[in-house]
Amino acid sequence: MKLLRGRFLNVAAAISCLAAALFPSGHGAWSQTARTIKIVVAAPPGGGSDIMARLLAEQIGRAQKTTILVENRPGANTAIGTEAVARAAPDGNTLLINTPPFVINPQLRKLSYDPLTSFEPICNLVHSPQLIVVNSVSPYRTLGDLLSTARTKSGELTLAAAGPGTTVHIAFEMLKRAADINMTFVPYPGDAPAVNALLGGHVTSEFGPYPGLAEHLQAGKLRAIATAARERFKALPDVPTLAESGYGIEADVWQGVVAPARTPKETVSQIVEWFTAALQVPEIKAKLVPLGLYPVGICGADFAAHIRKQYDAFGRIIREANIKVE
Repeated sequence: MKLLRGRFLNVAAAISCLAAALFPSGHGAWSQTARTIKIVVAAPPGGGSDIMARLLAEQIGRAQKTTILVENRPGANTAIGTEAVARAAPDGNTLLINTPPFVINPQLRKLSYDPLTSFEPICNLVHSPQLIVVNSVSPYRTLGDLLSTARTKSGELTLAAAGPGTTVHIAFEMLKRAADINMTFVPYPGDAPAVNALLGGHVTSEFGPYPGLAEHLQAGKLRAIATAARERFKALPDVPTLAESGYGIEADVWQGVVAPARTPKETVSQIVEWFTAALQVPEIKAKLVPLGLYPVGICGADFAAHIRKQYDAFGRIIREANIKVE
């Protein structure tokens, strides 16, 4: 019996050593352990965030042989899903797709989370260009034309957009201050109604996302005169950015991924690798771009800096312009 017991202990020790070699603790242990990861999308199914999350979840799950589920938790302009992830265990098993309301909501209403301290930034995944457009029959052929007239006709020109309290609403207030103009903001309950108002000649201009404008731009019904992107948009290379026009404004709609605060650094590093690898897959890019979602892949401290910069800039404008939502 003693001989058998000794052999058993030797075998057990050998198995233990082999397991330690194959599945080391920390970073490797998290990536190798069978688990189910949940990505929360704080918006209804079928939107850009939902489609992107499912494409990336499928790619990562296939590449890493890991089960990744997407859960839609819409409500309160993304606050419901965001709060749920802020309360989740910081183990890397619950992630959130975040968008600009992530930094806007806490400045407009009282919430239980802080975008700067309640989460671990992982990656800024994609951006969607926002454009200022006018009707093709408009006399304004450039941003300079529009702003010059706005200075001479104070308060008479209008700009439509989804709002209030949206990225483009805040960007418009930034532009008003930077260009020293007085234009009237006309909020609509979505991008489509704002576009329709411009097509119908009810407003002077519109500020909105490229995907909702592309068809009308291609048909020659609308004219793009500026983009809020950091760089010129490849699909519209002749359209200048607000920054290069002298106004220093960047306000594209971005979509990123974050984890609850205190998620271990090695776990965050592994998730960064997974998402950046997925964004580089040609098939994924080919599916995202037609939706107006252009891969970014800025991660870690750089993404954290982006969140902080936009939180501070948007917060200042929200207070100065006294922007409120019901």
